[in-house]
Amino acid sequence: MDAPIPLIDLFAGPGGLGEGFAAYVDPATSKHPFRLALSVEKDPIAHRTLQLRALFRSFAKPAVPDLYYDYVCGRVTREQLFLDSRYSSEVEKARHEAVCAELGDSPEAELDVRIRRALGGATDWVLIGGPPCQAYSLVGRSRVRGVDPDKYKNDPRHLLYKEYLRVLRTHGPALFVMENVKGMLSSMHGGRLIFDHIIEDLSRPADDLHYEIRSFVLPRSGGDHKPTDYVIKSEYFSVPQARHRVILLGVRSDLASHVHSSLVPAEKVKVREVLKGLPPIRGRLSKEPDSHESWLAALDDTRRQLVGWRHPDRVEVVERMDRALTKAAQIRATGGACFAKPTSNQLRAELSEWFLDDRLAGVIQHESRAHMRTDLQRYFFASTFAGVIGSSPKLQELPARLQPEHANAANDDVPFADRFRVQVWQNPSSTVVSHIAKDGHYFIHPDPAQCRSLTVREAARLQSFPDNYFFEGNRTEQFTQVGNAVPPFLARQLAHVVYQLFREGTCT
Repeated sequence: MDAPIPLIDLFAGPGGLGEGFAAYVDPATSKHPFRLALSVEKDPIAHRTLQLRALFRSFAKPAVPDLYYDYVCGRVTREQLFLDSRYSSEVEKARHEAVCAELGDSPEAELDVRIRRALGGATDWVLIGGPPCQAYSLVGRSRVRGVDPDKYKNDPRHLLYKEYLRVLRTHGPALFVMENVKGMLSSMHGGRLIFDHIIEDLSRPADDLHYEIRSFVLPRSGGDHKPTDYVIKSEYFSVPQARHRVILLGVRSDLASHVHSSLVPAEKVKVREVLKGLPPIRGRLSKEPDSHESWLAALDDTRRQLVGWRHPDRVEVVERMDRALTKAAQIRATGGACFAKPTSNQLRAELSEWFLDDRLAGVIQHESRAHMRTDLQRYFFASTFAGVIGSSPKLQELPARLQPEHANAANDDVPFADRFRVQVWQNPSSTVVSHIAKDGHYFIHPDPAQCRSLTVREAARLQSFPDNYFFEGNRTEQFTQVGNAVPPFLARQLAHVVYQLFREGTCT
């Protein structure tokens, strides 16, 4: 295969799926067999992230200009990077690759022109992406149904996959990859499972266009699959996160006689491996003056909140608190836009090559956010407790004085019993979701000496984004992008399966 295979990425978000495909290297030729031709995303901030990454990829990795690293480290502006005349052709390519448009709202004819131009006459290519997941997510459904059942039933986001379907019908790619939340399997619309609608529609977008819908985790064809056979559990494929998603592999009928390989499970990656080597930083106080001394005093006061708490491991918890306080006294920095180098490399070889970039002057987007004193004390207790017990405490296990006072906590976006969750060292993390943008209660750092929630970079590592991947926008917008993404390290493995089908199929 000479020319790279074009990719069109719909509902691209910050680009996790496209990044994995674009980064895939054919082990037989050491070349990148895929070319990300077009990424479409409606959110203007995520689009800026896509465009920046498109610029990064337009250079061979050793040739990425120093100016890119100056930008992600905050030494120059975006305008200085994008207006530098030395890189005008690469900038123009990036602007054509990443498009800000809302599918279902923007003119279809305009999108079709962009797709045809991006494909450059290629007839065998890959469509990737997936519709927004809010209409299918279990948490979102329960909230909307509880408030307004009719609004849930008529939610137009149920049918955004139709926009994906329209591109299939109009342009007929050889293969497609569609991703969504596991809740898609149980979501109802019009008295019927939405998943049944989707499988039927994707299997036959037009009378003369048929696809076989296959699973990435099973090698057989899709005719005898159960809905759960399409679920990929990311933690079994070297992603340090228990993220379970429905991912469909569509194979055009002229290629359906060719078998595909399935994803190969690997040893689980623990939180410790991807977070331990990042430079330690302390948490910060909100709604009162912050300083290292006041933060440390808040932690020290946590022991006073244990009055009346009876637990078999109380003595060890208190002893660990004392050791953490001694260590916390030495952690004064709160991080920054480009903060220090990793203190060590705990990563296995393949992940080290994937995450690290020696040209970065420090760890980017690694800065703690501020929390109320009472929440920091809950974090301090919870992370210490998790270090002793090996799991995060449930809400009822918090000492009485550390119980939250607000009665509506159960109505938040996370289950009440897990309102404060530590991402323990010895397991993959729980699913990184966009709720991380609202508060850090569900993503407490496992080191009590740092007493804080995860930074953007730490969340990005759990999502398997390379360290040189920069997320545009303010910190809330950065967290939202990270939580909404497909893990690119998983996507790279999906790319291997897809490429093998190309090599076996008639389109080679």
